[in-house]
Amino acid sequence: MPTLFDPIKLGAIDAPNRILMAPLTRGRADEAGVPTRHKIDYYRQRASAGLIISEATGISREGLGWVDAPGIWSEAQVEAWKPVTEAVHADGGRIFLQLWHMGRLVHSDFLDGAAPVSSSDRQAPGNVRTYKSDGKRIDYSVPRPLTVAEIGRVVVDYGRAAANAIRAGFDGVQIHAANGYLIDQFLRNNTNFRTDEYGGSIENRIRFLTEVTDAVVAAVGADRTAVRFSPNGETQGVDDSDPLPLFSAAAQMLDRRGIAFLELREQRPDGTFGQSDVPPVSPHLRQLFKGPLILNGDYSRAEAIDAVESGRADGIAFGRPFIANPDLVERLARDLPLAESNMKTWYTPGPEGYSDYPRHGDQQAA
Repeated sequence: MPTLFDPIKLGAIDAPNRILMAPLTRGRADEAGVPTRHKIDYYRQRASAGLIISEATGISREGLGWVDAPGIWSEAQVEAWKPVTEAVHADGGRIFLQLWHMGRLVHSDFLDGAAPVSSSDRQAPGNVRTYKSDGKRIDYSVPRPLTVAEIGRVVVDYGRAAANAIRAGFDGVQIHAANGYLIDQFLRNNTNFRTDEYGGSIENRIRFLTEVTDAVVAAVGADRTAVRFSPNGETQGVDDSDPLPLFSAAAQMLDRRGIAFLELREQRPDGTFGQSDVPPVSPHLRQLFKGPLILNGDYSRAEAIDAVESGRADGIAFGRPFIANPDLVERLARDLPLAESNMKTWYTPGPEGYSDYPRHGDQQAA
């Protein structure tokens, strides 16, 4: 069996190892969703990952509800991403952009007072900070259901955003269908109460994902398209009463389209961010999805090595360890100690706690 440190083909990508950098929302964009230049050094420093998956990136103004998060719908955003992808490629790396529509998790403050959109009219639990909330966290807005005609428009938005990502120099895209965002809100039966062709049966609830996938594949190719699920348990108020048949059907649909890879973020009972006692569905999906399967979820070095060598996964996506360890691949390969990140600087605007973490060799020299 291959090891965590062996090459792998992920669709059109020849990755030199099976350590992926998972999407990490870090801010560092302006109020118009235009990435700042701080991202250039940040992503370049992590180019040794088998594949970088960028932070979640808004496909439209309607779909972005996180302060200082980037977008990919405007020409200014496309141009600002170009030096980022160029820097990653110059250092021998590969990078996908994650396509994001937050659905009901976009507060109306981001939409000039208009209601956010979702599969249904169920308000999300919790709260959020907006540009207008003076640093305070406020309750999410009550969403409105997308009409069938609007669903078609959002599908077009996904395809356009994917094409923009390729224009910006990305090697491919990942459709964010996890973590309680718009596609997840359509997939799960505790948020989708529709009675039309997008609600009710599993076939209907995966229809939006199917149409989005087809639009993205048409724009960039199946070999440059990936998808992310979070199938076991509740995330941001989104859950399903019977996730195994739901995600089995979704995985089979994606398998038929031959996408580059499928990533599963599976929560654990002791997970750092989000806990779940629902057993992982990855062993079952492994039998249904024949392409590369990437697992994500608080993996230690030993657990990641075992998951790949046992055949349970083709690769492992690491998130937070990449924040303070730009040389994470080398540290894992040599079993070097990992640095801890400063949570206070995760979402601050500048390079501190972002692109100023040293490599292990630099620490030793100091």
